[in-house]
Amino acid sequence: RHPADIRTQHLARTPLHTQNPFPHRTMASLAATNPAAALASRRGDGMGARVRAKVTTTPSRGLAPLRVVAKDYPKPAKISETDNYKQGEELSQKFKDLNGMGKKKRVVIVGGGLSGLACAKYLSDAGHEPIVLEGRNVLGGKVSAWKDKDGDWIETGLHIFFGAYPNMMNLFAELDIEDRLQWKVHKMIFAMQELPGEFTSFDFIKGIPAPLNFGLAILMNQKMLSLAEKLQTAPPLIPMLIEGQDFIDAQDELSVKEFMEKYGMPDRINEEVFISMAKALDFIDPEKLSMTVVLTAMNRFLNETDGLQMAFLDGNQPDRLCQPMVDHVTARGGEVRMKQRVKEFVLNDDGSVKHLLMTSGEEIVADEYVSAMPVDVMKRMMPKKWGVMPFFHQIQELQGIPVINIHLWFDRKLQNVDHLCFSRSPLLSVYADMSTTCKEYYDEEKSMIELVFAPCSPIAGGKTNWIAKSNQEIVDATMIELERLFPLEIGAGSPDGVGAKLLKHAVVKTPRSVYAAIPGRNKYRPSQATPISNFTLAGDWTSQKFLGSMEGAVLAGKLAAEVVTDKAVYGASTKGLKKIVPDVIKEAMTLSEKEPVGSSGESPVSFGAGDVFDDGVEKELSTFDPAQMVKLEEAVAVSR
Repeated sequence: RHPADIRTQHLARTPLHTQNPFPHRTMASLAATNPAAALASRRGDGMGARVRAKVTTTPSRGLAPLRVVAKDYPKPAKISETDNYKQGEELSQKFKDLNGMGKKKRVVIVGGGLSGLACAKYLSDAGHEPIVLEGRNVLGGKVSAWKDKDGDWIETGLHIFFGAYPNMMNLFAELDIEDRLQWKVHKMIFAMQELPGEFTSFDFIKGIPAPLNFGLAILMNQKMLSLAEKLQTAPPLIPMLIEGQDFIDAQDELSVKEFMEKYGMPDRINEEVFISMAKALDFIDPEKLSMTVVLTAMNRFLNETDGLQMAFLDGNQPDRLCQPMVDHVTARGGEVRMKQRVKEFVLNDDGSVKHLLMTSGEEIVADEYVSAMPVDVMKRMMPKKWGVMPFFHQIQELQGIPVINIHLWFDRKLQNVDHLCFSRSPLLSVYADMSTTCKEYYDEEKSMIELVFAPCSPIAGGKTNWIAKSNQEIVDATMIELERLFPLEIGAGSPDGVGAKLLKHAVVKTPRSVYAAIPGRNKYRPSQATPISNFTLAGDWTSQKFLGSMEGAVLAGKLAAEVVTDKAVYGASTKGLKKIVPDVIKEAMTLSEKEPVGSSGESPVSFGAGDVFDDGVEKELSTFDPAQMVKLEEAVAVSR
């Protein structure tokens, strides 16, 4: 057997990966020996078309290793049967049921990310007139994407859709775009740290319900944990299954590492599983991440049969997800306006919003106002009257976590799996070969690897502030890690001593991404309802059970729409305000009003999004978030 086959042999045992045994031959030449397979592997005419390919030819001696070709799977059968899905479905129906009841409201929503667009979608379903104001020329916020000078898409992040995203799954169904989700086989794939180039996986057997399928997937894996270590993992999770959300919420004061020490969990569980999981969930190392985040995810995965099954969107997020939301809103009388930058919230004497003053000088008046801005932007835009109120003062305890998303284009097709991979690297979180996993980016000849670089700052547990590093320094560090993941294809270990050539790269830095879920933050996340009579909050950082995620963003926008709709029908929100920590109330009593800093920058980072940095972006970031551009060694000196 060819030496390189060793690293894919455990994946090749199942029909879960469609494979091309002739990596140096195009699919056109493959058609001569297997025309049906070649035809099936070609990209469908429509973006929503399914790619089905199966090459069963066994490689002969001396041929290069197997290559994966895209294959999609049907929508998981149990997704729409979970309690969380049905609750999301009921809330969606509520908006339709209340349509025509109460006064129709003109609602201005500041922010065109997923949360703002979801809010607008559901307000339009309830018969209101939403107007989304997006400061940039692209929608999506933290899921935004744009084309570079070569016409290649640059994405803010590597985004995966889980079966345990009930409101997101409802949204896809309501917009009739479920066929845009490319579901992958139900498994988790991990790179083997101690065996460069090898992978292992947790395989979920079809037909076995939760939580047995999760437990069996772990037990069947013989590579990562011993049987004794697996058994030691179970007892601490039993209270979660019995007590549910109350137990999960109570662990927010503990980091993952502290939780493990409290319950006597072996260190290898952290090394083998939790490090990968923590960085994938919130871009943070286990020493810094709240255990509530991990337990929230595990609770969904243990209780929902298809909760951990993953899907890729079949193309770029603005066109394939955001635009259908825009079309839905505008078809019902709403608006989505681009390049609309808010200068300040102008208030009435009672603290309610009088109007929005735009940077253009325009005044925009509405019945209701919703902020769907990221928490760090909201803090800079906070009106001085609000800043001394306990409700708004508490969000000073929240901040976005830095993260970096990297795109690497190579001159050849690399060994890959048609799935998300957990790198288990000190610098990298998860990665995927988008030229295989995503239809729009599909390429049979060359790979485009998209990777999440995390942790990339001290707040996330990193030892280096990578946001302050140059793009080239980040790419160089990434390539060293990739030599470990692809030892026979990248670097000196490849047969020719050189390996795959990097054609180009794009490094997208998001200095303030999802809120940093460090211990003790959940109690400061505010409700969507606020003390201001005509102002509501959205955004994944507001209080909702799916934390900082695409699902959390959609749910928060949906809950914000519910607040506005309930006020229109019943005269007040039916949910009320979330309790505020007593210490926050006491501290707020000592505050003096301060003028808001505002958000006057031109780059995407000024709006809480990501960008490929140049000198201008770095200079701009230094003006409103200088800590991001300080080298780690300087930060240590300052802290002393």
